[in-house]
Amino acid sequence: MKFITGTNRNQLPLFALSIDEAIEQDNQIRFIDLFVDSLSLAEFGFKVDFIENGRPAYHPSDLLKLFIYGYLNRIRSSRTLEKECTRNIELMWLLKRLVPDHNTIANFRKNNPKAIARVFRATVKMAAHFELIGGSLVAGDSTKLRAQNSKKNNFNPAKIERHIAYIDARLEEYNSALAKEDGDAIEKDLIVKKIKKHTIQKQKYIEYQNTINTTGVTQISTSDPDSRQIMTRNNISEVAYNVQTVVDALHNIPIDFKVTNENDSKAMGGMLRRAKTILGHNNFMAIYDKGYHTGSEFDYANRLGVDVLVAIPGVASHAPNIAFDVEHFKYNKEDDTYTCPANEILSTNGNWYSKKNGKSTTQMKHYKTNACLTCTLFHKCTKNKKGRLLERSQHADLIYQNKVRIENNYEVYRKTTSHCGTSLWSYKATMGFLLYYD
Repeated sequence: MKFITGTNRNQLPLFALSIDEAIEQDNQIRFIDLFVDSLSLAEFGFKVDFIENGRPAYHPSDLLKLFIYGYLNRIRSSRTLEKECTRNIELMWLLKRLVPDHNTIANFRKNNPKAIARVFRATVKMAAHFELIGGSLVAGDSTKLRAQNSKKNNFNPAKIERHIAYIDARLEEYNSALAKEDGDAIEKDLIVKKIKKHTIQKQKYIEYQNTINTTGVTQISTSDPDSRQIMTRNNISEVAYNVQTVVDALHNIPIDFKVTNENDSKAMGGMLRRAKTILGHNNFMAIYDKGYHTGSEFDYANRLGVDVLVAIPGVASHAPNIAFDVEHFKYNKEDDTYTCPANEILSTNGNWYSKKNGKSTTQMKHYKTNACLTCTLFHKCTKNKKGRLLERSQHADLIYQNKVRIENNYEVYRKTTSHCGTSLWSYKATMGFLLYYD
């Protein structure tokens, strides 16, 4: 039986190929080479001047080429990149057979995060120059990247208070036992050591508490200071970072990213402001999922002059009969009232009330009617003995406008969510490169 056979390893080819001839003309590494060589690295923030003493340094352009190659091929580990330099013909061509040590690779990434981010901006400008960015429709999303900091070493005010209360209880027990001790020196020394240990611990938590009170931070992470405990999925929280990304819809090209330590609910406005700066105008539409459905963010978008399509979250709580959910109450803008499914009018006294939701506060109006108490449909509408009470936020008009925009642009919303979503997830899968260093 015949099989395909390879060439003799010990036989020299009749016409020896150079490394350049072994690399196809349309190979992506040729673009990486041209792109990096076109940059003025000093202007981007890379260090290009080194002292002549000692062993020469690697030029930052070579390390940047290696970094970009690893980014495009999802090779994150500096040790793996070092190994690839010795066996990967593409990297042999790109780096001209240089083999940087893994520590050199890792330190380059760790010492140049801002400069690398500026290189990303340069790729966006290049894409815009070649008209690869439409600038009329973008989609935004986020991904949570777990930090090195454990939950055990993350503290918020409530957790600190629990620790202090626990220590106070232990100290009271130890002091009481010390007062009753009648001469056993060993036991007495043991209690004194425990008191000292807990007192030191208590002082540490008091310092954390003072830091929170004086700086305004909401959490303290001891081993990864910038990380925060945030919701990741299905009410599960992790100490993590939240990477916000924006993709242009024309060719699904990412145009922006930002590493944050907050949830999505307050992220949309800031990312829209950055997108407006990158695109150079506000004549674009932005699509986001329901995690970004926040009244204050709609207000931010409105002040920027950007139209958004934000998925509408489900009803948080239902009436005893869903036919009496708040969506079935009709708002009358002319006289600032609501008409309920039973055709009764709910009015307001015109006063605004503050409603706190986490760190933010929203102004609300209350709407009610005395007709509830005599209504035959009362028990289908509410469980409140005083009757149905509706709340309308200061951003209700903007939230309604978002709903209308989705209805008028549903096909655009559906298609763009599908296509840009694929690009967002592909892009986010490699974002660890910009956060964690070996």
